[in-house]
Amino acid sequence: QVLLVESGGGLMQAGGSLRLSCTASGRTFSSYAMGWFRQAPGKEREFVGGVRRSGIRPYYADSVKGRFTVSRDNFKNTVYLQMNSLKTEDTAVYYCAAGQSYSNSYNALEYDYWGQGTQVTVSS
Repeated sequence: QVLLVESGGGLMQAGGSLRLSCTASGRTFSSYAMGWFRQAPGKEREFVGGVRRSGIRPYYADSVKGRFTVSRDNFKNTVYLQMNSLKTEDTAVYYCAAGQSYSNSYNALEYDYWGQGTQVTVSS
C-alpha cells in the first residue's frame, strides 16, 4: 500500500511557474514508476508526465513538452512536477500516481495508487 499526498497547487497568472510535489509513504517508493495526470472540469483525466524508478529519461504529453519537468528524489520519497510558462488551459486538478510498470506508462489504468489531487488554476 502506498499513500500519496500532493502539494504545491494554487493560483498563478499565465506565463508563471508552479512546482507540485507528491510525497509517498512507505519504504518502497523507489520500486514504483510515478506519473502525473490532470483533469479539467468536464474533461477526462489525461496524462501529463511520468518517470521510471531510476528517475532518468522522464516522458511527457505533447501538450506540456518543453514547459513541464518531472523529477524524483528517491531519498525523500517525492516526485515533482515543475510547471513553467503556464497557460490557462493548464487549469485542472493535478494527480500523482504510482504504478509497477517497467515501461513508459501513459494510461491511468497502469497506475495502482493515486493521490487526492491538488488544484492548479491559471488566470489570463
